Amino acid sequence: VQLVESGGGWVQPGGSLRLSCAASGFTFSRSGMSWYRQPPGKERELVASISSSGGSTNYADSVKGRFTISRDNVRNTVYLQMNSLKPEDTAVYYCKTSRSFWGQGTQVTVSS
Repeated sequence: VQLVESGGGWVQPGGSLRLSCAASGFTFSRSGMSWYRQPPGKERELVASISSSGGSTNYADSVKGRFTISRDNVRNTVYLQMNSLKPEDTAVYYCKTSRSFWGQGTQVTVSS
């Protein structure tokens, strides 16, 4: 199993980023997927999850209305569109399969 996140970087408050997680080594279309994040000095937390078909999604209260998780089962990729970013969204963002395989993470920094 390989999960490769990309799309992180630095952005000013109010800006947007789109994270991608390219998956291989398993049947992606049969796996629920999630995005987690770990802010500096804090525990890792669930941000959003999506069912294998993409028909069901869930979000942490802190990101509802600002973040959107989606997936492309042809490209074997899961996305996290992040809008109206806040400094408290600064973290390393990880994707995870339903069987608890993790990517290496991508840094997102929101600051002015």
